[in-house]
Amino acid sequence: MENQNKHKIVVAVTGASGAIYAKVLLQKLQKMHEQIEAVGIIMSDNAKDVWKFELGNTDYEKFAFPVYNKTDFFAPFASGSAKYDCMIVCPCSMGTLARIASGISNDLTTRAADVILKERRKLILMIRDTPLSLIHINNMKTVTEAGGIICPASPSFYSKPTNFEALAATVIDRALDLCGFDQASFRWGDNS
Repeated sequence: MENQNKHKIVVAVTGASGAIYAKVLLQKLQKMHEQIEAVGIIMSDNAKDVWKFELGNTDYEKFAFPVYNKTDFFAPFASGSAKYDCMIVCPCSMGTLARIASGISNDLTTRAADVILKERRKLILMIRDTPLSLIHINNMKTVTEAGGIICPASPSFYSKPTNFEALAATVIDRALDLCGFDQASFRWGDNS
């Protein structure tokens, strides 16, 4: 596969509950190395704390992708010229959603999201909060109108997942499909 067919993807992990989604996403990306040119990871301090609390480990340190400081505006994907084609914010906190919707680029996550939107590339926000206020809904509307995709971390049960990771994978597979990755996953109506 030539580089032009490979993905350059940014993964931002915020402090919203749902670290398992980020873990499953990063595990799947590691297995898709033949489809990837570059992966850049941004993790907030709260994301690391939530990961440790929810998953009981610091495995986020073990992935073979570069991790950028949340204030590193020299990261390649802080500019549209780097041609990152997709960004997944997983999970996406309501505060991060609000800053993206308002165009506030006060850290690398929001700057990268702003770049992805202005370049008309794929921005996928995996929101995980419930219930939602009208402010949250209006922020989702704003991001959608700007070209972003709201992909709620709402798992499906069609595939009869047997553990939490399989359940989280039902959402991650959808996000990876939206990015254009070729993957084997449960497909409704596919009996093969």
